[in-house]
Amino acid sequence: MYFVEVILPLSLAKTFTYAVTEVEFHFLKKGMRVAVPFGKSKVYTALVVEIHQNQPSLYDAKDINQILDEAPIVTEIQIQHWQWISSYYMCAIGDVYRGALPSALLLESETVISQKSNSFVDPNQLSDDEFLVYEALQQQSSLKIQDIISILNKKNIFPVIQKLVDKNILVLHEEVQENYKPKLVRYVRLHPKFDSNQGLNELLETLKNAAKQRDVVMSYFQISATEKKPITVKKLIEVSHSSSVIVKALIEKEIFEDYYLQQDRVLFEGKLNEDLLELNTYQQLALSEIKDDFSTKEVCLLHGVTSSGKTEIYIKLIEEYLKSGNQILYLLPEIALTTQLVGRLRAYFGDKVAVFHSKYNNNERIEVWNQVLQKSDKAQVIIGARSALFLPFQNLGLLIVDEEHEQTFKQVDPAPRYHARDAAIVLAQAYKAKVLLGSATPSIETYYNAKSGKFGLVKLSQRHGNVMMPQIELVDLKDKYFRKKMQGHFSDDLIQSITDALVLGEQVILFQNRRGYSPVMECITCGHVPHCQQCDVSLTFHKNKNQLRCHYCGYSMAKPTNCHACSSLDLITKGFGTEQIEQELAVLFPNSKIGRMDQDTTRGKFGFEKIIDSFKNREIDILVGTQMLAKGLDFDNVTLVGILNADNMLFHPDFRAFERSFQMMTQVAGRAGRSVKQGKVIIQTYNPNHNTIQQVTHNDYNGMYQEQLYDRQIYKYPPYFRLIKLTLKQRNYDKVNEGSAWLYQVLSQNLNMPVLGPEEPAISRIRNEYIRTILIKIPNTTSLVNTKKTIHKIMNSFEAVAQFRAIKVILNVDYY
Repeated sequence: MYFVEVILPLSLAKTFTYAVTEVEFHFLKKGMRVAVPFGKSKVYTALVVEIHQNQPSLYDAKDINQILDEAPIVTEIQIQHWQWISSYYMCAIGDVYRGALPSALLLESETVISQKSNSFVDPNQLSDDEFLVYEALQQQSSLKIQDIISILNKKNIFPVIQKLVDKNILVLHEEVQENYKPKLVRYVRLHPKFDSNQGLNELLETLKNAAKQRDVVMSYFQISATEKKPITVKKLIEVSHSSSVIVKALIEKEIFEDYYLQQDRVLFEGKLNEDLLELNTYQQLALSEIKDDFSTKEVCLLHGVTSSGKTEIYIKLIEEYLKSGNQILYLLPEIALTTQLVGRLRAYFGDKVAVFHSKYNNNERIEVWNQVLQKSDKAQVIIGARSALFLPFQNLGLLIVDEEHEQTFKQVDPAPRYHARDAAIVLAQAYKAKVLLGSATPSIETYYNAKSGKFGLVKLSQRHGNVMMPQIELVDLKDKYFRKKMQGHFSDDLIQSITDALVLGEQVILFQNRRGYSPVMECITCGHVPHCQQCDVSLTFHKNKNQLRCHYCGYSMAKPTNCHACSSLDLITKGFGTEQIEQELAVLFPNSKIGRMDQDTTRGKFGFEKIIDSFKNREIDILVGTQMLAKGLDFDNVTLVGILNADNMLFHPDFRAFERSFQMMTQVAGRAGRSVKQGKVIIQTYNPNHNTIQQVTHNDYNGMYQEQLYDRQIYKYPPYFRLIKLTLKQRNYDKVNEGSAWLYQVLSQNLNMPVLGPEEPAISRIRNEYIRTILIKIPNTTSLVNTKKTIHKIMNSFEAVAQFRAIKVILNVDYY
């Protein structure tokens, strides 16, 4: 009687027991994957979490199909961490397992497989089974795992597929094919036969009469003497003032050879410049304070103004932890940021840096996973977005959470709905590692923890290189519209400042937190606004595709020529998004190159890199963007930042609206004037005297913090209360109403704490499902664990009621 407990990659809260043979029992270890049958005909990749000899009483244990790993691919600390996430964030352990492992490690019977388009296959290299799969793929373009089982006539086919994937013949279809070709650059070198002195004399003899060709060769020698790196054809033509025809002639004469080098994306062979990094006195002081805090506390908050050189401090800390052989995890809120940072860190640590985030394809992610697991030198410093938290670390020493206030650290959908910052702190405790949180505008909970002595607190109030903080100007839109000084959405002050910056050859960033052209299209005659058929929102107009789209479910329709209600032709747009700003700029500044950075322009793996690189290389003069721009990017030539409308952030129906707006505006403003010259920020608003906007102008974080804390205490919000949000969704309006009312009744009877609801959210129907929310506020004095147990019990009895079974309930802990 030998058994294993496994987690299945399904939304199931408990583990399942399977039977194994004695040999398997002694071979298996915690953290290995096994393929198991589940249900009538499905096969899943499950993870072993326990090996025991207790027979299950409720059901007969099935046998496992086979073992997929030679050694564990998940560590025990990881499994404990997953269990913490599943209990704290109240989700199923299966969800966590599925979210944590790269999808290629989770083959299941629904996966679709096809052949790689450009792969060369030598049939003699394949085993019989592999050949059968390969042959079947010649007949049809893709196969399901079910089909392969019937072709090979055996259940156990995962190893065959795994081998074919490793040989680069198959692709799994959760991957999107990437059509980004690496850049090939053409280089020249002297033909090897001219290497000796004798060869050189011969060479000069040959070129005696060809003056232009001789000039090119002489330029070649000049460049190669001054620079020790390969010479590109482009550079050679520039220096010698000749043309590509002459270079071509030299190549045909076999004096030069040309060859191509791929400018590689993932490999790195740069020189390590370790001596470049000197901290200034403020940074040095901050660094020693951080180390003092680490001797007594696990977590330390580094509160440094924008552009104060936090990254340099991180680099110094990473250096010290590398010396003691630890792994370091560096978490960033936004994939866009990783591209910039990877370059900076690779300059110091070379190929010790690995990157892990969801825009990488399956194979790349598995490579990083295995490197971390084997403590390879290539992955001692891991940079990633929140999903990097789930890698199988061996000896984690330091976790850095940069821009810790960002809301993107919180996963929204699907479960596990964890917050990467909080989960990182718990993960660090398991490894006895230290956590450094960095931000110019820390979130109120973190700052509260630091102030109350739970975390250490270190401040950096000087910008790097003594650059002044940017000067912030407020523009009152009411007044400007009244005096007719607006052109489109630009005030005369903003236009003047943009012109000044462009004349000096500097770059400008404009911020508008809404994509598309305009959020509402309205008929002047009858006031009809086109709405989404499945959601409760108006459709956003996208001009470059000439269509109306719903940003919630993706529904789209062509732009109507007349009103659908009264057939009138007078349609106008209201409100404005990044697309409209981009168009107005093209009219106002016809000679400048304008770029746009939002979700529509950054699709694909290298979407960010293309825009960020061209902005850094000064190919774009004015960059318009949404909140992606606010996240710690570093451009040295930007001197002006414009915020086109500060009000649509301030009046969001959310208890953190003021805090968020403060953070967003301070961060966007921090993009200005980061090198030598003092930057300038122009904020256009209808309420220039609003408290939050005044606090941004004076860079008064403390004032904002005190004011918000006071409000939070009165209205029972974090950090004084913990929040749990229950969302109920159902297509039937009456059912969801009835269910939410029942749930609210039972919750408020059993919990003696504020329970609010059932509430219709601002958008009360998405994808044809009606939505209701219930909010539970748990005081800090009450036990969290017991409250969650009570909620779990109530949820179970809710699901036991027959008519409520069709209602989806989503639990979101700390949803903010």
